[in-house]
Amino acid sequence: MKLSRELEAFCERLGHRFNDPELLTRALTHSSLSSSTRPDNQRMEFLGDRVLGLVMAEAVLAQDQAAKEGQLAPRFNALVRKEACADVARQIDLGAVLRLGKSEMATGGRRKTALLGDAMEAVIAAIYLDAGFEPARAVIVKLWGGRVDSVDEDARDAKTALQEWAQARGMSPPVYTELGRDGPDHAPVFRIEVRLASGDVAEAEGRVKRQAEQAAAKALLARLS
Repeated sequence: MKLSRELEAFCERLGHRFNDPELLTRALTHSSLSSSTRPDNQRMEFLGDRVLGLVMAEAVLAQDQAAKEGQLAPRFNALVRKEACADVARQIDLGAVLRLGKSEMATGGRRKTALLGDAMEAVIAAIYLDAGFEPARAVIVKLWGGRVDSVDEDARDAKTALQEWAQARGMSPPVYTELGRDGPDHAPVFRIEVRLASGDVAEAEGRVKRQAEQAAAKALLARLS
């Protein structure tokens, strides 16, 4: 099977040339386009998640050899969560080569965090099945790059930290309120306010509510400190 020029360019961005191009094609096929003769990438996503997890577990252990399990776990989670996978997918423009059904195409599937994150995991599985663990690890290390070194910033759970700050001062938990939602249905932007019983308040935006809430909590913590 010969790859299209578009997929050849994607392989260059990815950093892996496939011995079996069919593995890449399957990894890029969403369930909205799958059929009995054209399987989707869900099983590969399952495998890729495990390969990524092992590589990132090794990476966080090597990055800080004195860290305890309680410190390592949130760093690991920040590196393997769906949003991180989707960010890497955007970095290599994976969305441009996703194979989607008409329904997903019409609703902006190429930009959806869940679809991009799942496809990135499936592509990792495709590399693993095509060439083994070491080439898969090399691609992951290259693509995740400086994220491992800066993971402490991403791993901080601002909502938990803000709640602990409030409880330590005898306050009730912070209250999060959705102030607005802008943009099209397939790419909404949420505006969230967080407020403490003391009257302290901050706002932030995000593509998903959880991100917006975390950003608002982080902004309020910065103001309080």
